[in-house]
Amino acid sequence: MRRIDVFLIGIGLFVGGGALYAGFQAAGLDGLDAGIWAQGVLVVGLVGWLLTYLTRALTKNMTYNQQLKDYEDAVLQKRLDEMTPAQLEQLQAEIEQEKKVKSSTD
Repeated sequence: MRRIDVFLIGIGLFVGGGALYAGFQAAGLDGLDAGIWAQGVLVVGLVGWLLTYLTRALTKNMTYNQQLKDYEDAVLQKRLDEMTPAQLEQLQAEIEQEKKVKSSTD
């Protein structure tokens, strides 16, 4: 995220809070109650965003993690593409041997 994006989000939240305040006043609430309700809506929105962020961070479903996984997959695919048929057969035999060893230890 660029610095200008952060500024624009901040300005948008400020303007949105003011619009909520004006909307609550237009709905018939006095200034104090309209301010409390506008703040409440913004706090609930902030907590909701925080929960989605924490969920993405804990499940490792963030942009960096996805890019890293895509890069690792591409590197492995490139290595497989560069292998000769004999090397592929040897790799397959090694994988089958590891499966047999693992299944016999379980």
